[in-house]
Amino acid sequence: DKGTHYEVKDMKLAEQGMLNLEIAESRMGALMKVKQRFAKEKPLKGIKIALALHVTKETGVLVRTLIAGGAEVAITGCNPLSTQDDVSAALAKEGVKVWAYKGETKEDYYRYLKNVIAFKPNITIDDGCDLVTEIHKNDPSQIKNIIGGCEETTTGVVRLLAMQKDGALKYPMIAVNNNKTKHLLDNFYGTGQSTLDGILRATNILFAGKNVVVCGYGSCGKGVALRAQGFGSNVIVTEVDAFSALQAVLDGYRVLPMVQAAKEGDIFITVTGNKNVIDLAHMKLMKSGSVLANAGHFDAEINLAALSKVAKIRKVRPFLDEYMLNGRKLYVCGEGRLVNLAAAEGHP
Repeated sequence: DKGTHYEVKDMKLAEQGMLNLEIAESRMGALMKVKQRFAKEKPLKGIKIALALHVTKETGVLVRTLIAGGAEVAITGCNPLSTQDDVSAALAKEGVKVWAYKGETKEDYYRYLKNVIAFKPNITIDDGCDLVTEIHKNDPSQIKNIIGGCEETTTGVVRLLAMQKDGALKYPMIAVNNNKTKHLLDNFYGTGQSTLDGILRATNILFAGKNVVVCGYGSCGKGVALRAQGFGSNVIVTEVDAFSALQAVLDGYRVLPMVQAAKEGDIFITVTGNKNVIDLAHMKLMKSGSVLANAGHFDAEINLAALSKVAKIRKVRPFLDEYMLNGRKLYVCGEGRLVNLAAAEGHP
């Protein structure tokens, strides 16, 4: 559905979205206190805020809070598969400028970013650094209007640091991911639970007794490994950093190189922020029936581009694709995009 200030999947979903926003508000006490204060003090009056975030019910509560503080807000998604369509419809019904739907085409994704940039924001709120990158790359004239911004996720912070090193970052950014409540709590507890939630919704697989290979042992990987272990899985960790690998060993997990883990795993979960962590050579070694999922921000950790050239693909469940490779079946969750949002609802 399209309107003067929105483009969403279906406005008929707005009523359900309102209910989900109500549920989220009941569980977000700290932010609701901020909202109450904002409503009285209006600290953001006259400020335009552009957001490129996962459009979930929790993000919707943030949008409502910013508006309560007097801000004008425009929002789009930061991943083509992470939008909750009922929430985007509810925000549109409330008059929010919102361009987001689940399953966006590449063309729509970047068109929506342009719509948010055309809003001429004073503050940007980003997850993955696509909004900041687009402003610097394609519309640098907007930078003079921008006071600053913030970036939520590890991958986005890495991109910003690279821009800063090259002298390309032209306005100040706050690395939200560096906050202890983010990388030590949200990444660890939130990603751990929601990643397994996404895989369960995509596959309905039994984790108990399975060999679960966790690729990467940072804050997110630690959380994923702990929850998989809690489900009764035998956890194997792959990790290139020596200290993190040692931590995994001391936490009780086996640590193997990917080429060896590929032969033993039943479920593979990437949480590294790097490219081609699971490459075609690894997938050729995997058992038939293996499940692959990514919990990193971008869909580059599993080399599906290479796999697609040599495998026959069919969709077998809403968020599960089967790849037939040399007579063996590999199952990929959520098109290799971040599984906790592509196949589930993100962090609770």
